Amino acid sequence: MCARVQAEYTVPCAQCSAVDWGISDEGRFYCRSCHNVIERTREVVDLSFLKLSSRVSTIRGPRKKQAERGHVWMVCEGFQFILKNQADALLALGVHPQFKDDVLCPLWRCYLQKSRQAYTHDPVRSCKFRVMASQTQQARRLTARLTSENSGFWSGSSDTLTYLSARKKRSQSLLSMKKTLALIYLALVWSREALTLSDLLRLVNEGHIPYLNAYEQLPEEMKVTGKDSLIFVVETVPSHHAVHKEAETLIQFLQLPAFPPISQQTLMHPALLSLRYLSDVNLPDELHPWVCRLLEHTGMMDQTLHTFDPHNHPTLPRYDVQAAALIIVTLKLFFCLDDMTEWYVSFTPSDDLRQGKVFNLRRWYKVMQAALIRAQERRDQTRGEVLSFPVYSFLSEKINLKHMKKHPEMRHAPSVVCAGIAEQVQLCFEKLTSCPSGLQDVGPSSFIFCWGDEEESDGPSLHHMKLDEVVTRRYDFLTPLNDMYWHPALRRCLCYNSHYKEVEATLPRSFIWLMQLFAFMFDVKPFCLYEEVLSVERRIFDTRLARFCHITFWFFPILKVFF
Repeated sequence: MCARVQAEYTVPCAQCSAVDWGISDEGRFYCRSCHNVIERTREVVDLSFLKLSSRVSTIRGPRKKQAERGHVWMVCEGFQFILKNQADALLALGVHPQFKDDVLCPLWRCYLQKSRQAYTHDPVRSCKFRVMASQTQQARRLTARLTSENSGFWSGSSDTLTYLSARKKRSQSLLSMKKTLALIYLALVWSREALTLSDLLRLVNEGHIPYLNAYEQLPEEMKVTGKDSLIFVVETVPSHHAVHKEAETLIQFLQLPAFPPISQQTLMHPALLSLRYLSDVNLPDELHPWVCRLLEHTGMMDQTLHTFDPHNHPTLPRYDVQAAALIIVTLKLFFCLDDMTEWYVSFTPSDDLRQGKVFNLRRWYKVMQAALIRAQERRDQTRGEVLSFPVYSFLSEKINLKHMKKHPEMRHAPSVVCAGIAEQVQLCFEKLTSCPSGLQDVGPSSFIFCWGDEEESDGPSLHHMKLDEVVTRRYDFLTPLNDMYWHPALRRCLCYNSHYKEVEATLPRSFIWLMQLFAFMFDVKPFCLYEEVLSVERRIFDTRLARFCHITFWFFPILKVFF
């Protein structure tokens, strides 16, 4: 039979160039090498009456018009291709191959089995489905977009209605585009790769990992059309909070065991992750030992606090947000960040300060704010979004008159938004209109900012600056010169919701600005940083002392509670 077919049709396959044709039950020619189905057909003759074989060949009736429009495929096949392409993109960026072969693939097989889509004797069967009006409108809009991009007619997936119906009833079991990112993130954490969730989402937003247009990379015979668009076509990248929550839901659904430990040598551990973020925001290297000291005091060096375990630690940490919170608390220990103390310290006269050897928070803020505005402009240009980042001029706000008399040099403190800074930022905006020739083919970086003396840098590097002006020796121990620390009430609310919006107006502007700096870097809401800061502070202070409303502030001598 095969020989007769080969003799009858000898045209090479358009997909793989092989000449190895077979004939389906419906009389369609298909390539045995790549399973490509072509339009050529062959008459199927019923030879059963000749009694040449006990096998009975049947002639099927006229095929439905829809089946002639393309290859029939299933939804899980489409997601499998998308996951493969996302994983391959990460491998191209330097992720270890073990991530794909030894971690992501088993997770995917586990998901298929748990969701009863494969590896089971009781697969999900078809069921009745009624499309909601909002879904119908979205499908029509997305289908119009797809049909304008693709020519020809295609059948789409064979189980779309079943999938949509099952997903509506059991949203935790069936995959979505958002869940692909959650599954990728879980595989990264299990592999202990040096990629946080904010890194992953930034790579997605910048187009290095397929997501918004991932359906376009599906094989030629798997075209998305009709109600498939409700599953595979998305118009926005999910938020950090949404993907993290989805990852925790997947952990519970897949019933995963304890993850490999996140030890101090792992790049995801806050001891090393905080060093990366200190460098990214241009803070002195000398701050890192103090962050580690804070980790030890709060017991957060313990790897069990950073490793998911369904029994001992059933929470997936927010590694990036947690490391930033530790940096914020450390800066509060040194500079108080109450809109007054940090600026008094910044105006302390010193020969080393004049020579640029000692870290000065006022100078750092001016350099950082200018770089932040430029980074926001770059992000706006990349994503086409309109983002807003407030510029606080709190150097001239809330300065106590009594301290003004005590420090007369502060009467001439310049505003943050001065003409010189405005001109500098304007010049930087003009430079952003064209990419430097040496950076045309540079791949994505783990850092948001670039510091140094180069023309393309975001500003001068302050990593080498000393902390001599903000530390002192007491009782044979180096401690921060600042001896007071404030915090909001630390008592947990029974509703378990964030109350950041309620207290934002009462918080110091410098503290809010610092949270918004990291919120911009991670593309998260400031309340995420705020809640993580409170979590760290609960480990420092006795939470029984904070039994009042959320807007109550407490000031404590640092020597008694920390150093």
